[in-house]
Amino acid sequence: MPQLSTDTLLALDRAHVWHPYGPMPGTVTPYVVESASGVRLRLAAPAAGGHRELVDGMSSWWAAIHGYGHPVLDEAVREQLGRMSHVMFGGLTHEPAVRLAATLVEITPEPLRHVFLADSGSVAVEVAMKMCLQYWQSVGRPEKRRLLTWRGGYHGDTFHPMSVCDPQGGMHHLWGGVLPHQLFAAEPPAGFDAPLDDEYVRAFEELMERHADELAAVIVEPVVQGAGGMRFHSPGYLRMLRELCDRHGVLLVFDEIATGFGRSGALFAADHAGVSPDVMCLGKSLTGGYLTMAATLCTAEVADGISRGEMPVLAHGPTFMGNPLAAAVANASIELLLGQDWATEVKRIEAGLLTGLADTAALPGVKDVRVLGAIGVVQLDHPVDMVAATEAAAREGVWLRPFRDLIYTMPPFVTGDEDVARIAAAVTAAAVAG
Repeated sequence: MPQLSTDTLLALDRAHVWHPYGPMPGTVTPYVVESASGVRLRLAAPAAGGHRELVDGMSSWWAAIHGYGHPVLDEAVREQLGRMSHVMFGGLTHEPAVRLAATLVEITPEPLRHVFLADSGSVAVEVAMKMCLQYWQSVGRPEKRRLLTWRGGYHGDTFHPMSVCDPQGGMHHLWGGVLPHQLFAAEPPAGFDAPLDDEYVRAFEELMERHADELAAVIVEPVVQGAGGMRFHSPGYLRMLRELCDRHGVLLVFDEIATGFGRSGALFAADHAGVSPDVMCLGKSLTGGYLTMAATLCTAEVADGISRGEMPVLAHGPTFMGNPLAAAVANASIELLLGQDWATEVKRIEAGLLTGLADTAALPGVKDVRVLGAIGVVQLDHPVDMVAATEAAAREGVWLRPFRDLIYTMPPFVTGDEDVARIAAAVTAAAVAG
């Protein structure tokens, strides 16, 4: 098939392609990526500043932790493609999926024992919520059908996950009248190293105690609230949640889709607190950014409870559940991650971002600067001018995707020191322009 010219491709894109979180037709012309290698995106035409290559400061929405075109991951896909690209998972199984499930059980906190493979993060959260609701129905407590979370969260774009996203500051407030009505506590006090706020703990416990009889689960993003605001909170609040859920007979769900596989400096954000949820959601970095796949893990107690119910099955089955290609590259990605000193690499990136962003807090219009693991965030005191900020980063030779009042980066773990410094400079330039 002949290759389209850049002008033709962009014209067709504008006419037919609906991009995420955008209008139709689009109002901002996207950059056309021809190829990607290492931590660089190769463009079909120069971006602002004349750069044909941009350092990817986003890991393709936090997923490509090993960068692009990694030989180990490429080979895993090629090898699996020679066997089978896909086979239905109902009534059949295969080694890549079984091996992946066993590995996830091994590396996640005890006592998570069972793995449901899904095809996106939102679906993983849907499955987690369905597990919790069905568990209580199966054990004779159907009145426990609401979920509690804290404000500032984001859990996906499908309907039940939207119901536990921030109902006011989040992007899904339009649907408030048709979504299930969940319970929301105040957002956790900010600061990874901050001491616990006793008043916040008391208020949260009072809210849970008042509604314990109707609560199926508490669901939160542990330590890092992602697309809801890129906020960090103390791991101590996770220990608080575990204690309160145990005390009041409520399940605990950790959405680790963004934080799993080392992003925050621990393999899983739950590890910062030394606690385990009853249900955990994984995605994004699961396959190293190669193919879409997610997973929902649960304890034996949750699975056994569902199996004792009137309908003893979890009635959920994505067509591409357990896809062999995705499972094979996920196995390779996890093995690649754990086979190296990933924690030192993440710490190195953290140090580079701290150094590179050290003076940014003093800039006009900057409200806060925060870094945790391979995450760097500059928060403005006004909504960001996304076009101006993106172009400013591109002039520095870096791809960033600002949103709301935030300019942030989550680079691949293989990003070298010079490129980390370049990313930090681009974040600063974007903050000035935005």
